[in-house]
Amino acid sequence: MDGTESSAGQPGPSERSHRSSVSSMGARAADVLVYLADDSVVPLAVENLPSFSAHELHRAIREVLQLPDIALDAFALWLVSPLLEVQLKPKHQPYKLGRQWPELLLRFTDAPDDDVATDEPSLQFRRNVFFPKRRELQIRDEEVLRLLYEEAKGNVLAARYPCDVEDCEALGALVCRVQLGPYRPGQPTACTLREKLGSFLPAHLCKRGHGLFAALRGRGTKAGTGEQGLLDAYRKVKEVVGSDSECEAPLGTHYHAYLLKCHELPFYGSAFFHGEVDKPAQGFLPRGGRKPVTVAISLEGVHVMDSREKHVLLGLRFQELSWDHTSPEEEESVLWLEFDGNNEGTPVNKLLKIYSKQAELMSSLIEYCIELNQAMEPAAPAESASGSPSIPSSPPPPTQRPQLRRQGSVVCSRIQHLSTIDYVEEGEQIKRVKPKRTTSFFSRQLSMGQGSYTVVQPAESPEQS
Repeated sequence: MDGTESSAGQPGPSERSHRSSVSSMGARAADVLVYLADDSVVPLAVENLPSFSAHELHRAIREVLQLPDIALDAFALWLVSPLLEVQLKPKHQPYKLGRQWPELLLRFTDAPDDDVATDEPSLQFRRNVFFPKRRELQIRDEEVLRLLYEEAKGNVLAARYPCDVEDCEALGALVCRVQLGPYRPGQPTACTLREKLGSFLPAHLCKRGHGLFAALRGRGTKAGTGEQGLLDAYRKVKEVVGSDSECEAPLGTHYHAYLLKCHELPFYGSAFFHGEVDKPAQGFLPRGGRKPVTVAISLEGVHVMDSREKHVLLGLRFQELSWDHTSPEEEESVLWLEFDGNNEGTPVNKLLKIYSKQAELMSSLIEYCIELNQAMEPAAPAESASGSPSIPSSPPPPTQRPQLRRQGSVVCSRIQHLSTIDYVEEGEQIKRVKPKRTTSFFSRQLSMGQGSYTVVQPAESPEQS
């Protein structure tokens, strides 16, 4: 399918319950329903729908919502169903792609035929996976910030963005501030939080909390452990920024604070894909089948996450990996990731096999993200806020990410939970190996900044708009 390589994956919190936006429309004039991150709907009257492009729909949405020009880059149109989600290119025609949806499902999912026959996508206005985080922090328009906040909040609550408990509480506290207003001592906040806990914390933390609530019944209004942490974080939300007055901060300030906190998560802004990896051997037992994983790909790198345990198994920046994929015509669809590691203290090169019918999509997205990063590198010094030329040899200090330093953090890699292939330069099994990849098992590599890779241009470049 032309251009569907932009990004596709497994739907998350913004699924729209099979509510169709495109495929059930008439061929001449129709009201197209576009869903926003907060589940609200923007109806658009469209003439000659089959030939209407995603770019034209995008412009119509911006006009209805009265969004500034930055929204052109910050958001994209997506076709989303419970089985598949695809970010559209500006030239795509949503109506035609909606009509071809069963073909996309057969090509990129393992869905049963009955599900393929009944599945219909909805059209959604969501964050553009190619929008850099540094530009997002420059946004001041409150409605744009709100839309980004609503999408990020949905991903956190659905555990699509795995977070440590401390971060969940800090993010939940900002949601409390947005929904309940400033914290005021004496009001029945604990009861309110208990009733709406699922609006503030991911479901797996709420379940744990509900067990505590049941055990603590009869103890008045005393909060459970998760609830108490949320309440404490709510008290600490800063209301006044750069002022001694007691006036409330605008909601845009809290949207911005929420996004800034989410930026500490290395997989923020990713496109998500579904796959499986081999389970590692357990002692003397052979490998026990496969485990489902979610693969998150963003401008920063690739993260493989355990779909059930809600934590990261492997996180790699693009300068830390080589990759390739095998097509269904050759054998089972597989995305291969190669990275440096060790085996019992010996430096080795490791290969991870990710089984997925979306391997081709993931490979194309990795390639395109690398191309974008390389294209943006020369332009970076020209974006000085003061207008004076910046010094290329003096890059800004890296963003501090405290949770990455926590022992056992959900965002830290767990290589021991993965079954990898360790090989020497010639592709044989473990013997002796160079840890620095001067030559790679794959031709697809990257050298950015001070990485250890040799620049190798990919043999193929997917068409991108």
